[in-house]
Order: sequence, then C-alpha cells, then structure tokens
Amino acid sequence: MQLMEKLGKKLVVTTELGPVKGVFAEESLAKARAYLPLDGINVHDCPMGNLRINSLAMGILIQNNLNIEAVPHFTCRDRSLLGTQADLLGAHAQGIRNILVTTGDPPKHGPYPSKAVYDYNTIELIQLIQKMNNGLDYNEKEFGGKTEFSIACTAMPTTKDPERELKRMTKKIAAGADFFQTQVVYDSAKAVKFLKEARKLGKPILIGVMPLKSVKMARFLNSSVEGIDVPEEIIARMENEGASGVEITCDFIKEIVDQVDGIHIMAMGDVKGTNSIIEFVNTLIVR
Repeated sequence: MQLMEKLGKKLVVTTELGPVKGVFAEESLAKARAYLPLDGINVHDCPMGNLRINSLAMGILIQNNLNIEAVPHFTCRDRSLLGTQADLLGAHAQGIRNILVTTGDPPKHGPYPSKAVYDYNTIELIQLIQKMNNGLDYNEKEFGGKTEFSIACTAMPTTKDPERELKRMTKKIAAGADFFQTQVVYDSAKAVKFLKEARKLGKPILIGVMPLKSVKMARFLNSSVEGIDVPEEIIARMENEGASGVEITCDFIKEIVDQVDGIHIMAMGDVKGTNSIIEFVNTLIVR
C-alpha cells in the first residue's frame, strides 16, 4: 500500500534521512536500515544551500535498497523550468511517487556563489506537477503518458498569523496538494487549535516533531527560528526535572495524536531516539 493510500486509514510514521557525506550513500543507507518499520523517509534538497546528494537520486536508492517509500524534497531554488520537468520525469521513471514541494533556502546561506533560479514559486510548482499528473507539460502539451505523483506541502501550525497560514494551505490545495507535513511543533495547545481548523480543509496532515537535545537548543529555536515556539514549561522540565527530548516529544504526540494523520520525526539522524518515538507511536496505534 502506498503512503498516500495509508493516510486516513492508519496513523503513519515517517522520518528523515540524515545528511549523506559526499558519495558515501551506502553509509546512510546502512544507518537507515536500523530504523524500526516506517511508512516513509524524507530526503532534503541541499538544505541551507549546502552540498548534498541529489534528493531524487537518494530517494531512488532508498526505495531500491530499503523497500521504504521515499519522499524527496524538491525546491524551487535550483532548477530551470525545463530542468524541473526533466528531473520529475526521470524520478517518476525510477519509481518515485511522492514529492514534497518547498521554496528552498536561499544560496546565500551556503558556501557557494550560486544564483537562485526561482523560475516558479511553490504554488506554481504544485500546479506544474498536477499538470504532469494529467499528462501535460508546462505549456499544456501532451508529453506522452502521465505521472502519478502525490504532492506534499509544508505548513506551520505555530505561525504568528494562523489565518494567513490556513489561506496559504487552501491555495496549495487548490493548486493540487495532496497532503501536508508541518514544520517542527512543541506547543501542543497551539498545535491542537491550529489543527482543528486545518483539518476542515480535508487533506491529511503529518505533524513534525524534533526531540530537543538540550536547553541550549530549545532557547536557540525560540530566538532564532521563525515559526518554532518552545514553551517555557518544556524548558523548565528539561532544566529542573531532567526530562529528555524524546520523553517530551512522546508527551506532545499523546496530546495531539487525535488531530493528525501521521507523525513526521526529525531527529537529525538519531536512530535510537527515532526508534524510541516509533515504539511509542505504535502503542497509540494499538489502542
């Protein structure tokens, strides 16, 4: 059963592949083999403008070697309109069926004097993939056959302007989005309030969780990362009670699980922590 088919029928669990060092893809695959059973693995597309193996190519390797569905991220940053369509056709020919559409971090964040392409924005990229799913290219000419991509998009539950975010999600759905994967969330009360409204849009939602490594990390996220809010009571639990990031993540999941279709774990390659969260989620599925 494909990931898209599972959504709405069971609580799915996905995670991310940690950074692949240069050509050593097999090292990352070996690490990923240690994950407990998952419904999908995401692959970032050169995050923060740093050099990484092509996300589509790595997604193909994951599917061929691990028999786990891949969700490659696909940015608007790097590809021309022609290159985008060619890459999507190539990925489809190799069995990729999920694409997570994202703007992409500007090249200025990375170490290279690259120029961003941005021939299109995320809405336009969703529309393009939807056209290809109907057998049409950008110019609405038949290219031969049809692609069968499920289109994933991001959402930010703890944004300062929830109404604007919901409108943005509505636009993505109108363009052809099939499901959403949220940014990292720690505030369960804000998450539940947002999700109750977002679910009215009628598309599956996977909520993003990232186990905190330290109090320092929590404070950095609060001060430096837009859209991420770590409540002071969580920081206090870590400082005063010695609560671990995984423990806090599991408590958060328990509080929001009835409002989501899946959990997306972003543990930065921490297999042990990821597996602990998977085990916890499995207890909720059995309930």
